[in-house]
Amino acid sequence: MSILDGLNPEQRQAVTLPHQSALILAGAGSGKTRVLTTRIAYLINSGAVSPHGILAVTFTNKAAKEMITRLSAMLPINTRGMWIGTFHGLCNRMLRAHHREANLPQAFQILDSGDQLSAIKRLMKAMNVDDEKYPPREMQWFISGSKEQGLRANEVEAFDPYTRRKVEIFAEYDAQCQREGVVDFSELLLRCYELLSRNQQLREHYQERFKHILVDEFQDTNPLQYRWLKLLAGKDNALFAVGDDDQSIYGFRGATVGNMQELLRDFHVENVIKLEQNYRSHGNILDAANALISNNLKRLGKNLWTAESGGEKLRVYEAATDVDEAAFIVDEIKQLKTEGINLKEIALLYRSNAQSRVLEHALVSAGLSYRVYGGLRFFERQEIKHAMAYLRLMQNTDDDNALLRIINFPTRGIGARSIEQLQEAAKQNNTTLWDAAARAGGKVTAFVVLIESLRSATRELTLPEIIDHVLEHSGLIAHYQNETGVKKREAEERLENLNELVNAATLFVHEAEDDSLTAFLAHASLEAGEHQAGEQDDALHLMTVHSAKGLEFHTVFVTGLEEGLFPHQNSIESEGGLDEERRLMYVAITRARRRLYLSFAQSRMLHGQVNYGMASSFLRELPEELLHWLTPRVAQRNAFAANYQNANPFQPPLVRGGAPASPLTRGDQGGLWQIGQAVIHTKFGEGMIVNLEGGGADARVQVNFRKAGVKWLALEYAKLTAL
Repeated sequence: MSILDGLNPEQRQAVTLPHQSALILAGAGSGKTRVLTTRIAYLINSGAVSPHGILAVTFTNKAAKEMITRLSAMLPINTRGMWIGTFHGLCNRMLRAHHREANLPQAFQILDSGDQLSAIKRLMKAMNVDDEKYPPREMQWFISGSKEQGLRANEVEAFDPYTRRKVEIFAEYDAQCQREGVVDFSELLLRCYELLSRNQQLREHYQERFKHILVDEFQDTNPLQYRWLKLLAGKDNALFAVGDDDQSIYGFRGATVGNMQELLRDFHVENVIKLEQNYRSHGNILDAANALISNNLKRLGKNLWTAESGGEKLRVYEAATDVDEAAFIVDEIKQLKTEGINLKEIALLYRSNAQSRVLEHALVSAGLSYRVYGGLRFFERQEIKHAMAYLRLMQNTDDDNALLRIINFPTRGIGARSIEQLQEAAKQNNTTLWDAAARAGGKVTAFVVLIESLRSATRELTLPEIIDHVLEHSGLIAHYQNETGVKKREAEERLENLNELVNAATLFVHEAEDDSLTAFLAHASLEAGEHQAGEQDDALHLMTVHSAKGLEFHTVFVTGLEEGLFPHQNSIESEGGLDEERRLMYVAITRARRRLYLSFAQSRMLHGQVNYGMASSFLRELPEELLHWLTPRVAQRNAFAANYQNANPFQPPLVRGGAPASPLTRGDQGGLWQIGQAVIHTKFGEGMIVNLEGGGADARVQVNFRKAGVKWLALEYAKLTAL
């Protein structure tokens, strides 16, 4: 059959399977979409099933559209009525068809995330719930997270009064949605699952209809999605699951890689078909990926290979600082352009969104066009806009836009009605909102006092210290630190971005030789206003590794490969976290077709302080013969061998090189810094010097702080005082 032409033996085996459940372990770049689509075409073309007897589930609307487009090209049939779509899309379709059985109005509406949050706020106001104790967004995460676990309010365990109150709000929210005939996204799947669970006749109808159920990206399914699939499959239908356990990177969203093992057991899958031939990357890239992922023990196991040549070795670059790392990347990109590589064929990947700021600054300065894929530019991010609004209002109290953004963020009990009254008063008196606020009284006046106190307290501080103080005393840091629930990871990213704002100010002072807040605000506005590349423009792609899944590029830069950054510290400390980080690195490596750069920095600015780190342990797991080091191999001596975090504060260590540590001059303060000396730092508190090295502008000390632990500090930047 022509539709089987060009398939390799494993792909053909998967496509032509008889009526049985199967797990297709599809490695990166192995043609899984082709296999999934061709399987559907084969079943229809061979007469095994009609087009209406197939249910195909994808994770994105884009993937569903691509599948339908390919099928239309392969078969002379109308694909419009076929059940191909996302979990949410298919559940919506089923609920529309059986709205009465699901206890929904025929024209029920779907709440997007913003609508859902508004509905929760309205409900909490009617219930007289303290929105500071129970932030509406936190309630939204609590409700959605519970539903995605398949739990209604009466099924959520509540062992304390605080959680019991959240459960009460959850129950009232569900009742309100039912009254108003609306459903949120998580409700779509849960309501559909409940409908099929309790209605045997309906369940049997769909089990009889969908003899073949095909699922894309199966490793990303959560427990409720798998339970929904099991209901539809019943005992006799064939579940054809395509996925890759080595690319399971969404555990923070509830994805359960263990669903693959459950599938093997529940559906008695005897043979796992492995698609290991890669059609994307050269051999050296695949060999590196295989070597890395082999360190994960709990995997179904496969080994990618290619008919292509070995290709280029992986280029490894060790930079002195994160700024130098960005400069190196810019220089390499310029060279790639001269070689005829389009910018849109190049991707810069990073583990954390906050890392993009240094890269963006270097690209803007070099005039290179770029696009942040799946996210916002640094100065466009919500938390950065909040912080900048505080700074803008401190600088210019006539800035009404800045005032409106932060007057009730973090929430301080100033409601929409109070803000309306403020705007009316300003209009009547022909004044700014600030002038109206100064006369308003109550909580509005307390906000005015807060801004005035921030202005007063920061009058004599340097620019980085101003921003640090504002972030702390405005309540922004505490707001995100107090976030809990399923969105805690998002809050942690926002905190990283806020810390990066301090670094941005520090770099600005050194580059512009200007310490004024006015100049920094102008710089931020100009950088935010730089031309954002359109879809048709030739532009670099900047993105987190999570966002890169499913994409491929001629050249890939994986940046910030330092221990604690990638792998991320939070993941290192959680059970199974390091394995997921390694899968994430595997995804990063396998995005590259021809050329791959791996870079890290000896020092990186974190919260306005220079921190010295170690090269990522993942670099050690890559075969040496596959690597081409672009920098001298000091990395083996400095970054891999020396673990400063484990320094013994009671036994002064040696300087790197073996010589005893010598005292350092304390600059303008006179005297010497010495090992064993007690010191105090404005942020980290009291500590003791345990090591010294360098001299002049490169001088740094290692301090064991009582509360913050052991840290290296550059004396040029650190605010350190002898006790």
